[in-house]
Amino acid sequence: MTTPKNELLFLALGGSDEIGMNVNLYGCQGKWLMVDCGLTFANPAEYPGCELVLPDLQFIEDRADDLLGIVLTHGHEDHIGALPYLAQDLGVPLYANAFTATLIRGKLEREGITDVELHVIPEGGSIELAPFKCTMVRLAHSIPDMDAVLIETPYGRIFHTGDWKLDADPVLGDPASAAALTAIGDHGILALVCDSTNAFNDGESGTEGSVRDGLMAAVAEAKGRVVVTSFASNLARMATLGQVAKANNRKLCIAGRSLDRMLQAARENGYLGDLPPLVDFDTAMKLPARDLLVIATGGQGEARAALGRIAFDDHQIKLDSNDTVIFSSKQIPGNETAIGRVQNALARKGVTMVTEKQAHVHVSGHPGRPELAAMYRWLRPEILVPVHGERRHMAEQARFGLGEGIGKAIVQSNGDVVRLAPNGPKIVGHERTGRLILDGDVILPSEGQTINERRRIAQYGQISVAIALRGKQLLGYPVIKTQGVPVEEDRDAFFAEASDDAAKAVRDAKSLDKLPEAVRLAVRRCAVRWTGKKPVVDVLVVNA
Repeated sequence: MTTPKNELLFLALGGSDEIGMNVNLYGCQGKWLMVDCGLTFANPAEYPGCELVLPDLQFIEDRADDLLGIVLTHGHEDHIGALPYLAQDLGVPLYANAFTATLIRGKLEREGITDVELHVIPEGGSIELAPFKCTMVRLAHSIPDMDAVLIETPYGRIFHTGDWKLDADPVLGDPASAAALTAIGDHGILALVCDSTNAFNDGESGTEGSVRDGLMAAVAEAKGRVVVTSFASNLARMATLGQVAKANNRKLCIAGRSLDRMLQAARENGYLGDLPPLVDFDTAMKLPARDLLVIATGGQGEARAALGRIAFDDHQIKLDSNDTVIFSSKQIPGNETAIGRVQNALARKGVTMVTEKQAHVHVSGHPGRPELAAMYRWLRPEILVPVHGERRHMAEQARFGLGEGIGKAIVQSNGDVVRLAPNGPKIVGHERTGRLILDGDVILPSEGQTINERRRIAQYGQISVAIALRGKQLLGYPVIKTQGVPVEEDRDAFFAEASDDAAKAVRDAKSLDKLPEAVRLAVRRCAVRWTGKKPVVDVLVVNA
């Protein structure tokens, strides 16, 4: 069992070799500190019927007495989304800036959780969690108030970036300057634990303010209603769209619960005070089409988000061939099919669509190579530890960082125990990590019996066989029901043959104990003959 002694350890339980579900641990002198506790979204093909994937925190749950707290960098789901499901079990305080704390508090309240300590750290503030001291350093990102964490330890200082970019015109907030970051570097940085998402991008991500002109032009060209979809957390984009609506004499409407929640949190923290007055859906649809701009959720193709419902005529906002939808966001890998489904539905209506490929309507919230190089120059770390990326992103950042003059880099995976000091970096062990699935209101292992059964049913279908017996004598005829088995036109004939095979298996069974399995195999063989598939077969035996 890993216990940090006179050393400084790093251990990712999520967010390495993957984008999302960020959970990072630092260990020193017998104690642990967690930075972020996020989730990721389930691929329906991989986890049928599930939407959320959570990190398996068994490693640190077993050591909860030595966990000092959880420091949260910012309010994105892949950094705070697991807290409502896992924070109670850990039983430690949470620390975050005011805006992020507002979002966390709302999540906990919606789950009825009242016994988790949540402390607000002011901008630039520090907390002492000996042997760690954590200082929040404001950086730019696609959500307000993203704080990197400067972690001071007896073995050196770590700069944990969180998600970040460089932005000379962030629209909202005031990120740390080059001078401030250089001053941090002047005091020495042992390790830079850094966002790798855009490590292959040769160009800078671009400023949030630069999107204004692209959106202004796209909306000005639109003849009818305009719907702009963006990430709900990008409040700077919402502020920009408020300016665009004013300049084009359009009323502003918000569509999507997550947008409503973000707007409420923003106003509680002093943001978006100059956003134009909002109109409701009924008022919006009574306005001349040329007078309306809607900000909607659903740019990643989510079926129940506002844009998806609008596309399939399941929303109060209606669109036709004179209208325009602007995708002010980037496709997240894995969402191409879902986004295409929504875009095809909009195309069938004749709606004009504008994406980042046609106009400058989006910028990334993560650093490209020029931004990474600048951060390296300012902080001058001894060690680079790439995180927040698939393996290819992390390996590329390590290669790039070494080329930019960083002395050491290490590419680790979830579960790798990395000694940063003394004599680091070095992988000195491996701990089990994993995934949990939120299935309805129940948290389950991602590779447990329930999910594996559901995958088999989704792939092969299911057959139920009911048999009534008196002793070993069959009463009546076996009853067959199917779900998802590809027999349609000849269903009755299939049922008759499967029932005959089940009855024969009953007659031929050598003992009552072996009878259910004999029936199961007989019916499955019948299904294979008819369909070429091996469905899940359940047998119910009723003894009269």
